[in-house]
Amino acid sequence: METVGAILDLIRSGGTVSRTELIEQTGLTGASITKIVRQLLDDGLVVETGSGDSTGGKRPTLLQLNPAARVAIGVSLDEDRVTYLAVNLGGQVVARSSSKGTGSRKPSEVAPRMGEEIAAFVESLELDAVVGIGVGIPGRRDTAWFDATAWEHRALEDALMQATGRKVMVENDSTCAAIGEYWVGRMASTDDFATVYMASGFGFGLMIQGQTYRGSAANAGELGHVLVDSHGEPCICGRRGCLHAMGGMVRIVQLALLDEDLATELRLRGTARTTHADFDRIARAAVKGDDRAGALIRQSARYLASAVVSVNNVLDLDQLILAGPGFSLVGEIYAEAVSERLSQDSWSRTATTVRVGLSGLGNDVAAIGAATLVMHSELTLQNRPRRNRD
Repeated sequence: METVGAILDLIRSGGTVSRTELIEQTGLTGASITKIVRQLLDDGLVVETGSGDSTGGKRPTLLQLNPAARVAIGVSLDEDRVTYLAVNLGGQVVARSSSKGTGSRKPSEVAPRMGEEIAAFVESLELDAVVGIGVGIPGRRDTAWFDATAWEHRALEDALMQATGRKVMVENDSTCAAIGEYWVGRMASTDDFATVYMASGFGFGLMIQGQTYRGSAANAGELGHVLVDSHGEPCICGRRGCLHAMGGMVRIVQLALLDEDLATELRLRGTARTTHADFDRIARAAVKGDDRAGALIRQSARYLASAVVSVNNVLDLDQLILAGPGFSLVGEIYAEAVSERLSQDSWSRTATTVRVGLSGLGNDVAAIGAATLVMHSELTLQNRPRRNRD
């Protein structure tokens, strides 16, 4: 069955591929590939679509994923909004819904409501081929409002499974973003890359050989708590000078509020509940050329670039994708700063160039990634999560 999953993943990453190409890529016999492809065709996961170029004989029949074969539900949690997406096998959003955010409520208060909303959403789709439900949640210390101790993955999974009767997987939003880029971007399992996810905080998702790296206790990816200034501002984690404290959304808004004229002009409110809206106002002003707002965004970008350089010196990255709502308006400013700093200060700068780009999945990247996480795990039998130690 794992071989079947591996072949399905090759077809996904290839877009369109022939049986001959699958033989060449896997080293399996023609009889084995024929048998596996027949199984995938019978299951409706793959369809035949036209013919490829001839290499001297009969033109090969091409294979591709059947997008309509399966659907997964992707959920993204935020204090302002809970987003529900139905995502097909090709990574396209086929339906969406949303409801009020989690606020400061505990899982025992929110999970039953989410379960009812997910069940109603799935029922409205009138589909039988729902693989499962993926949920993207903030990192353990990304935000002050998010009580990570209460929102343990397994507790939320159990609550939603009980409410919906379906397979549920819960993962950090930065990891979801990485798997979303992998699946929708048709990246091969040999393409190692990372994503930086910016929402209320900064997260880091790393894909290695088609697997998301979670660390020994599933706590990898806390980019927001990489030290960027040892004498910097206090952080919610208890230390000083973390990226989150120096360049996160909350810090940018705090600095903007110190400029009374800017705060008044942008109508900043400065509350915990309005951090995202206030940040968006600052970002829009920066894009429009406001020097004060632009300086705040560029300072944040420099802090991010410093953190990324440190991480890259350990990981030797080939590609870095900036994803999430924090980059939706000012992503190019961040990408330019990160790329420039890597080219100047990365240890491997004389040997390789890290490709830095922006996600094409927009603000839905975490929810799309949560849905594709389920499909990647259930259909290709890869990327099954390792739980925290007891």
